[in-house]
Amino acid sequence: MSTAVLDTPTITSSFIDVLQSLSEKERGVIERRVGLSGHRETLQSIGDSFQPSITRERVRQIEESGIKKVGRIIKASVLSDIQALANKFLALHGGVLTRNKLINAIVKELSLSSDMNAAIIELIVQSDYNIAKSKPKLGTQTYFTLPDAKKKTIEAAHKEALRILKKRKDVMQRTDLYAQIADSLEADHGSLETVFLDSALDIFEDLVKGEETLIGLSKWKILNPKTLKDKAIYVMKKEKVPMHFIDISNQITSYLGEQVKVNTIHNELIRNTEFVLIGRGIYALKEWGFKPGTVIDVIVDVLSQNGGPMNTEEIVKQVLKTRNVKNTTIYMNLQNKKIIERVGRNYYQLKQA
Repeated sequence: MSTAVLDTPTITSSFIDVLQSLSEKERGVIERRVGLSGHRETLQSIGDSFQPSITRERVRQIEESGIKKVGRIIKASVLSDIQALANKFLALHGGVLTRNKLINAIVKELSLSSDMNAAIIELIVQSDYNIAKSKPKLGTQTYFTLPDAKKKTIEAAHKEALRILKKRKDVMQRTDLYAQIADSLEADHGSLETVFLDSALDIFEDLVKGEETLIGLSKWKILNPKTLKDKAIYVMKKEKVPMHFIDISNQITSYLGEQVKVNTIHNELIRNTEFVLIGRGIYALKEWGFKPGTVIDVIVDVLSQNGGPMNTEEIVKQVLKTRNVKNTTIYMNLQNKKIIERVGRNYYQLKQA
């Protein structure tokens, strides 16, 4: 790499100088695509501005032609340092990085100012013949690769990650997932390094990483809770026990750094069927096997499942499995003669019709 200091003004002015070697059409398209005037334009808007208008595909072809020329010219300029950095960071990550991660790494490495036009950095990287940029695809982030990082391997890793996670039906440690993927794909794709798999799976929006070491499916909303309901579920799954609504509010603040009013979280718990009230202000998740209902509803369910009379001790034991209430509350509900009848010393059954 050269010894030139690459700051925002130097990069911008050097890039503008490079563009002077392009045709007028190529220069105009690239200037508008990277937003040299302050606003990045789409292929469609640029095509429509021509007289007569040209297609998006034709604009893309002009842009691509210009980028190839930029790549040749940059090799003899200070901007080649940026391409060298891009190659370095890609190599460190198994040959693949999302656009955002790569550009951010370069900006950080060069200590560039916040007003640096990231689109200029991106085009400089894209113009390197050793680096490939992905085409837009629904559900993925744009990414860059070195020649050894094959698209089919990246897609196979994604497909295998989905298969494993769907079968498991829960988040898992990233290292465990990567080890299983590497095992499954070794025969067809060779030895896959953890750093490659970790970087490759960043591309796909149906996967989400969280809590430093975990990975799961985005649709589970476990690792990236957005709504207050999702955040409450997240906290309760972390604690793995029924919780008082005040504790849920406090733990949302602790885990996610978000202040939540106690009344707000309580209202959310009341109105969503995912949560079951099992005691005075205490909630459990429905998916844990808890059913909504009052104490008498639970007693009826217990007696129905038993199919015959039960003594008080057995009834209390079963009710306390799904309700956090005092024993006396259960005793009082057993006195409901419209629903329950006593059939012996401390024995009860559902009232017979």
